[in-house]
Amino acid sequence: MSNTVDLAFEAFGDTTAPPLLILHGFFASSRNWRSVAQQLADKFHVYVLDMRNHGASPHNPVMDYEVMANDVLQFMDARQIVAAAILGHSMGGKIAMWLALNHPQRVAKLMVVDIAPVSYQHNFAAIIGALTALPLAEVNNRKQAEVLLAENIPELSYRQFLLQNLVLQDGHYGWRVDLAIFAHTAPTIVAFPHTEHVVPFTGKALFIAGADSDFVREKDIKRLFPQANLVFIEHAGHWLHVQQPTVFITVITDFLQQS
Repeated sequence: MSNTVDLAFEAFGDTTAPPLLILHGFFASSRNWRSVAQQLADKFHVYVLDMRNHGASPHNPVMDYEVMANDVLQFMDARQIVAAAILGHSMGGKIAMWLALNHPQRVAKLMVVDIAPVSYQHNFAAIIGALTALPLAEVNNRKQAEVLLAENIPELSYRQFLLQNLVLQDGHYGWRVDLAIFAHTAPTIVAFPHTEHVVPFTGKALFIAGADSDFVREKDIKRLFPQANLVFIEHAGHWLHVQQPTVFITVITDFLQQS
């Protein structure tokens, strides 16, 4: 597969256990899913991937769902993983869906977290603009950066999440992600590829959504994923695995244990 990159990853659990791949969202990385992976590692060999341009994975100016799905396929091929259970959140959920729709034989079970196979209206321009405008030369610590971003990104937990991408190198703070690449590709990330000629995925699929989130509607799922179950988790929004971790793990585990 041309244009693929070798993805960085963390692995948990017994190498002889069935494989489970976890794919994170936009601006996130494998570290955000470490706790979930550790809880699923008693029954699975869990790989938590850094998608291209995220975490420790290589940067590349191309970032769309076709190439990111191919990155995952290459990762599986390199480890001789014929098929795996795949869990994806947000952007990672779209990668997982595109993989299932185009290579269904490689997806043993599909789990999609708070996202649907549709193009959304929101955009990341204001957030990326705020991060780009952060005066890095003046930043002496993470707390200072967090205060400087407060006006443009008022939600504290989201600011702290984004600032996980701020790293100290040689005494100076810088972004681990390439904000120019993110700005250029963000419209592609909020979209979803055309599916008119795609055959629906008829394998086992679970869509989990936060009851306080408005990203997922059943009618957007069933056309492409006719066998999918949709579960809403109460008192949770888009970050349901963080907001309701115990319920989230229970829902995932129950689905994975179904024959």
